[in-house]
Amino acid sequence: MSTQVQGKSEWRVEGPVSGEHTLGAPFAGLGPGGYLEEEFFLSGTANSYRLGDQGVEPAGAEAYHTRLVVRRPAEPEKFNGTVIVEWFNVSGGADGGPDWMVAHRQIMRSGAAWVGVSAQQVGIDGGGILGTGVGLRESNPERYGSLRHPGDAYSFDIYSHAGHAVRDPATRVLGGLAPARVIAIGSSQSAMFLVTYINSVDPQARIYDGFIVHGRGSRGADLSGEGLRRRTSADPADMERMAAEWRARGGEAIPDARVPVITVQSETDVIEMSGILARCADGQNTRIWEIAGAAHFDTYGLIASHEDDGRLSVERLAELMGPTDEPLGLKSEEPVNSAPQLHYVLQAALTHLERWVGGGVAAPQAPLLETTGEDSEPTLARDDNGNARGGLRTPWVDVPTAVVSGMGAKGEGFTRLFGVTRPFPPAKLATLYPGGRDEYTERFSAAAESARAAGFLLEADIPEILAVARVSFPD
Repeated sequence: MSTQVQGKSEWRVEGPVSGEHTLGAPFAGLGPGGYLEEEFFLSGTANSYRLGDQGVEPAGAEAYHTRLVVRRPAEPEKFNGTVIVEWFNVSGGADGGPDWMVAHRQIMRSGAAWVGVSAQQVGIDGGGILGTGVGLRESNPERYGSLRHPGDAYSFDIYSHAGHAVRDPATRVLGGLAPARVIAIGSSQSAMFLVTYINSVDPQARIYDGFIVHGRGSRGADLSGEGLRRRTSADPADMERMAAEWRARGGEAIPDARVPVITVQSETDVIEMSGILARCADGQNTRIWEIAGAAHFDTYGLIASHEDDGRLSVERLAELMGPTDEPLGLKSEEPVNSAPQLHYVLQAALTHLERWVGGGVAAPQAPLLETTGEDSEPTLARDDNGNARGGLRTPWVDVPTAVVSGMGAKGEGFTRLFGVTRPFPPAKLATLYPGGRDEYTERFSAAAESARAAGFLLEADIPEILAVARVSFPD
């Protein structure tokens, strides 16, 4: 056990905790990839915050007892000095690590460590947006019955404590390793909390070296801890009401920050979740990447990521990422987004941020998605093939075989966030690529090289990207 005190905030670390922990389905690629997985308990006294006359100030303190999940290189000499600290997403009613799912290949390939933080109350007690999730305490009372969370107003300080614990080799969270860089990351609802953390808490806390905000809406969470309001159903009309409420409240931008921040957005995030209201010009330490053709989540994150350990055949990877209208058993009216650009672009964002916080060149700037109409009711401008104009460009929209979008999805549960894939008919493919697969592959390769040269795809991913594209071309 290690105990540390930061002002009125006190935190302690216990572990690693023996036995099996809970975090969705186990990821089979850790062992073969040279990684180990451990769980620790983090407890102490956390502050809540309020806006005072002199800015944000502590508003009260409460005890908490939560957990950290750690994935790191088993051999210390393979650790590259970077730790990615993910704010667990709890929209589904339990802890989830969507950014690990999307970017784990680069995390492991580079030798970074990853730490997931149960920062919010839903992760401990259950609930979520639909109010039906099972938290840690209920899922395994024997292991997690002692966990306690005083509410999401304290989540910001809990996340700060997690960063302190990661930085301190005495905690053994990293097996005694001392990190050189600690990067915060969060997706969707977690991104909302990170927006507030960056703008209001980080100027004082000064713990994290950089941030990736992935898939945010128009605003951050309130300092009171209010994030996404609980929905009573998955009815599309209920989501429409929520979207209207977000638009009415306006946006909360990140105009600049103490440390580098990259915000990675899909079409869904910009339009459906009203992220457009938080747009602003890139600052000295901020970048906004809006990915044309991307959805909030897609078949890579939903399906392929669970199996992709870097050793799959090209054919198997292409199969897992292929179009489906039943992702995770949820029925969608159309096949959901099956273009994997979010996976590859987020890996590039991590690489750029790691270099940037280490004193290297800043991440590249990207054009914004082109829109028409007012910001309060925007629509995406589209090209002759039906794909979005502007934004961060990848070969899946510049050399397309389908309309791929983050918009237009209809179906059960969260499928509205998963976008659509509308394959081109054979006649259109023949018109676009009269030379068939070979011509398509040649043009796709040139577009991939352009995206790599611009900094939005990694050199290490290009061979796989091209191989998957070739085998995926419709016969």
